[in-house]
Parts: sequence; structure tokens; C-alpha cells
Amino acid sequence: MPELNIKLKNPNAEDGHAVHALVERCKPLDPNSMYCNLLQSSHFADTAVAAELEDELVGFVSGYRIPQRPKTLFVWQVAVGANARGQGLAGRMLRAILTRPGNEDIQAIETTITPDNKASWALFESLARKLDCQIDSEVMFDKHKHFNGEHETEMLVKLGPFDSRKLK
Repeated sequence: MPELNIKLKNPNAEDGHAVHALVERCKPLDPNSMYCNLLQSSHFADTAVAAELEDELVGFVSGYRIPQRPKTLFVWQVAVGANARGQGLAGRMLRAILTRPGNEDIQAIETTITPDNKASWALFESLARKLDCQIDSEVMFDKHKHFNGEHETEMLVKLGPFDSRKLK
């Protein structure tokens, strides 16, 4: 597949609607409200990234610094549209957040992944290798205890500690 000319940028509120539509197309991601996507694209723009291909949003990573542990980035969602898959875009977007001015002090990443989401496991395992750091997991939200059997168990995946300068 030829490499696509995908541009990464800080998102803004005007991207919120496109983010909402992208997540809707990226099954099995859980869609959020459009209002949530507007907040992710504006309030959390410093810990999010949007990917555009010819003015179309084809990728989005949302995250935030955990208030109790501000040097830890929680990656909320990673979405890559079908027309941009196979380009290493998800990893590129995560690295863009970590190397962005103002994020140099991030030393750990946390996210949740269902046990059967092979693509997400591969993404974060690859990132841990690039950052030369440990990766661990444990149950965060149990299928029965927290989701009343309506959603698969979400594993808390932890990467770190690391020095993001290794990515430059």
C-alpha cells in the first residue's frame, strides 16, 4: 500500500463533529456523545491528536492527564478510519502526543483494552518496545461487576516509566 500524506494536528472544537462520525465508523469502539467529542477536541486538545487526509479526518486519539497522577497520560480512545489503516497511523498519533511541546514530562501511559482487541494490544506492546519500558495489565472494569454483563471486561494497561525523548 502506498504511503498516504496524512497530516497530524492539534484538534479544535470544529473537529468534534468529524471525530464523532469517525468513532461511529470505527467499530467496535464505544461511541461517546457528540458533546463529549467536542470537549475532547477543545478542552483536551493538548493530549489529543487529529489526523487528516485531504481535509478528511481519518484518525483521532483522545487522552488526558490523570488528575491524581499528572505525569500519566490516559489514552481514552484511538480511532483510525478504514481508508488510513495499514499506515502505522495509530502509533504515529500516540508518539505525536508524547513528543509535543508541553508533554515532555509524561512518564507513563494508561489505557483500557478488552482482552480480544488484538490491534490495540499490538499497538501498545509496540509502543512499550519503542519506549523501552515495561507493560503490565490488570482488570479495571469487570464484565459482570461493573458492566452487568453488557460489555466485555476492560483491562487496565500500564506502560512506563519512560522518557519520551527516546521517540525523537
